[in-house]
Amino acid sequence: MKISVITVSRNSESTIRCTIESILAQSYANYELIIVDGASSDGTMEVVREYESRFGDRLKYISEPDSGIYDGMNKGIALASGDVIGFLNSDDYFTSNDILQKVANELICSDVDAVYGDVHYVRNTNLNRCVRYYSSKRFRPWKMLMGWMPAHPSFYCRREIYEKFGLYDANLTLAADFELMLRMIYINNIKTKYLPVDFVTMRMGGASSRGASRHSVILREHMYSFRKNGVRSNVLLDCMRYPFKLWEFVICRFVH
Repeated sequence: MKISVITVSRNSESTIRCTIESILAQSYANYELIIVDGASSDGTMEVVREYESRFGDRLKYISEPDSGIYDGMNKGIALASGDVIGFLNSDDYFTSNDILQKVANELICSDVDAVYGDVHYVRNTNLNRCVRYYSSKRFRPWKMLMGWMPAHPSFYCRREIYEKFGLYDANLTLAADFELMLRMIYINNIKTKYLPVDFVTMRMGGASSRGASRHSVILREHMYSFRKNGVRSNVLLDCMRYPFKLWEFVICRFVH
């Protein structure tokens, strides 16, 4: 089983090396890395080219203007030749060296369409200290009515599912991952399974974690996603996830 890992980047010179090294360190070797760069103006692509000899034919990359991160993800899916597709952001990295092996083991041995797990957040000043642990363990499809979804960086889905149900809505800026999962999981009932694995270490400050103004955009795009897919929900229901987000920060402060 071949896994396509897609990394969308733009001006990620300071972090993408760590991302790439974490992929090279994976114990599972049947993968390809697809880097879709949004015409970076820094040294991102110079870093990427340094690794060509180490990946061989397992590395594909393009660098050209795009209309946002989800446009880049769609380009990556179009380039993918793997049986399974997942994403690793250019400022994040795999938490351990056996992530792809665990994904492959589950998808080879079962009939599920996708797997997902956990992620944790760190600050760039201290990568060893967890500031939020996002567990997908308690996710249920009906909780999408409250804005919940599995941790997107841990979502590994068979390519045929994208071919059947479509790609990311590139008109959205921050919540196209929610809309896609709403369409796949809630509307079309694809078979999914939770793996109790910490997939990815995420640096705080990513596209969906940059303050209150971003959350207002996410809320608006969630409402759009519900309307687009004919799902009945409302702003009050969608905001019910925020107390749980706060609880994740509290738990990390006193436990991790």
